[in-house]
Amino acid sequence: MAVIATPVDSALQLILQTGMDQDNKPILRTRSFARVKVSATDQDLMDVAKGLAGLQIHPVSAVRRVVETELTEEE
Repeated sequence: MAVIATPVDSALQLILQTGMDQDNKPILRTRSFARVKVSATDQDLMDVAKGLAGLQIHPVSAVRRVVETELTEEE
């Protein structure tokens, strides 16, 4: 049987570099924004992330999209 993957939820995460530790490694913190429409394009999310990055005190190290997917089997 074939498996069908259906996106059910999505979130946007900004990974912020808040400083350096004693070993000179970056300290990272995550800011999550839940309930992002699964129909939103990756470009739309990047545009929003850039806008949010301008509101942050710390620099953005990475942008992530987290998608929750429901798996079902075709009958």
